[in-house]
Amino acid sequence: MKLYFLPILLVALLAPAGFAQTTSPYYKKFYSLEQQKGWSGYALLSPSWSICSSCSPTGSTVNWARVPGVSSPALNGSSTKHSIGGTRPYSDILWNNHLVGSFSSQGLPDYNHTLVPNLHNFVYDVYFYAKTLSYSQALEFDINQFTGGKSFIWGHECRIAGGHQWDIYDNVNKKWVPTGVACNPVNNAWNHLVIQVQRTSGGHLLYKSITLNGKTATLNKYYSPSSTSWRGVTINYQQDGNKYQQDYSIWLDKLNFSYW
Repeated sequence: MKLYFLPILLVALLAPAGFAQTTSPYYKKFYSLEQQKGWSGYALLSPSWSICSSCSPTGSTVNWARVPGVSSPALNGSSTKHSIGGTRPYSDILWNNHLVGSFSSQGLPDYNHTLVPNLHNFVYDVYFYAKTLSYSQALEFDINQFTGGKSFIWGHECRIAGGHQWDIYDNVNKKWVPTGVACNPVNNAWNHLVIQVQRTSGGHLLYKSITLNGKTATLNKYYSPSSTSWRGVTINYQQDGNKYQQDYSIWLDKLNFSYW
């Protein structure tokens, strides 16, 4: 559905195992972000999917909950449960975390703007578990960078009830573009997702690859950024409601994020 970046709201020498090595002094990896502070939830009501300022987590039109510290299902003893429901079909809940820049949850406000402009590579690595995946219209995983007056939103949407395919986001035209890559996560098991993207030296978005449960699809798709006055790096996680807005939950674990 609609994308939001919400602007108002150990240094390593090697990239993670399985990825290209880097000697960038800016390399950093955040671990288990699903357990950390800084997450805000927002309701996006159909058919405009604008942020609903009057919606509450316990409302009837759309409702949601985010519960960390869940012992089962969990990979490392503790996962975070995300639930949505309500009565308004096709409504969504977006969870957003500001990692670098204003409102940083990681103590990285980058006041001098010396960090964000030097970041070009990003890896979103997460495990997710579901019991009723068919109730989900889509699951969305976004990486967002704002620098030099440009907005780089790498949106990735796994359509489930919407058609079992990965879509990616076109910033300039504000629309989702089908990739032709199947997305078939499984119920009652942990699904492992790894997304790799890059801001190119020429100032474009590069969607590099999506790996789901060990199967990698190389995309190599280029798009142009849009404009913004904000600076920072954020990530999103979103659950979309289906035509009946059936209640469903997704558990996240081992949500790691790397940049350099």
